[in-house]
Amino acid sequence: MGNIILFGGENRERLVSVASTQAIAATLPEADLWFWGSDGIIRSCERDHLMGHSRPFEVDLPAIGEVIGSIEDAIDRAAQEHRVLILGLHGGMAENGEFAALCETRGARFTGCGSKASRLAFDKVASKEAVAVLGIATPPTLSLASAANDLGTYGKLVAKPVADGSSYGLLFVNNPEDIHELEQVMQKEAYLIEPFIEGVNATCGILEHEGELIALPPVEIRPADGVFDYAAKYLSSQTNELCPSTFDEKTNTSLQTLALKAHSAIGARGYSRSDFIIAADGPIFLEINTLPGLTNASLFPKALAAQGISFKEFLHGQIEIATSASA
Repeated sequence: MGNIILFGGENRERLVSVASTQAIAATLPEADLWFWGSDGIIRSCERDHLMGHSRPFEVDLPAIGEVIGSIEDAIDRAAQEHRVLILGLHGGMAENGEFAALCETRGARFTGCGSKASRLAFDKVASKEAVAVLGIATPPTLSLASAANDLGTYGKLVAKPVADGSSYGLLFVNNPEDIHELEQVMQKEAYLIEPFIEGVNATCGILEHEGELIALPPVEIRPADGVFDYAAKYLSSQTNELCPSTFDEKTNTSLQTLALKAHSAIGARGYSRSDFIIAADGPIFLEINTLPGLTNASLFPKALAAQGISFKEFLHGQIEIATSASA
């Protein structure tokens, strides 16, 4: 039996997960497909059903196929059959440490980070604090109570969910009315508030490859309207993602050094991607992703290609790491 690509999930990033898995499945045709539906049930998925889904970033994949059971049932079965779970998952349980903890306690092998690193990385406040200890520049963390004064001080604020990805829920505070909107949103979900920093978006991937950590070429991100949100990432044809970047050698080297430090600071395994703003004084760390997007439109595969590492080589390397980690 081959390994298993697990994808879908119950959180907002399930759409990106389907798109990532289309790319993974095309590269690993021998792997089985298990789909985690929004109803919480894991089902087997036919390859034609997945690959024929033409609008993954906008429309949910219908949940059809033989029922495997709950996520615990699926993990137990993978462990009993000694198969690696190749994660096409993003966000939610997959990235906040819960899924990894289930795999660790049930003896299942899986790609990506362990539970401790996942928990730390998924909490944007905690991960900022962890990298700041190493001297990495991060934006100040502000509060809702001080938002009115902070708006006067900085001119513009940005707010994002503490525990979410794919730039879901990104808000900009330009005036007092926006503070009222943020207050209402924060009644439902924890948000991180920071000063808005002028600069160019950048990201840098880290890969555990042939026994060593390597920093991939940084990606320069230039969205058409200056905002790198979900639509700019996955739906817009006007976003320019340049890899190799046009940054000077000093900036590229700095991004790679900082991304390596961030990866190590949270104890990541396999691969990660750190996001930055290139401000006037240099790169400023924003967040780290332990299961970054692997879609055909995603940043990590672009960096792999620029490094000269094929997507197939990357995936097989991650399977080897998952296998050796549980040996």
